[in-house]
Amino acid sequence: MSVIYLLLALSILVAIVFFIAFMYSVKKGQYDDAYTPSIRMLFDDELVKEKQEKLTKD
Repeated sequence: MSVIYLLLALSILVAIVFFIAFMYSVKKGQYDDAYTPSIRMLFDDELVKEKQEKLTKD
């Protein structure tokens, strides 16, 4: 029975640590831009093609 209490306390401690890390990342602005990453994949190929063209021209 004491193992259950130990695991319960440990799981609550881990949850608190993850919550603090999440709040820290939110305050630092990690999740501010939600739009750009969703459209970035549409333009990556064009940037790679432009770089390859510049390298072949030089």
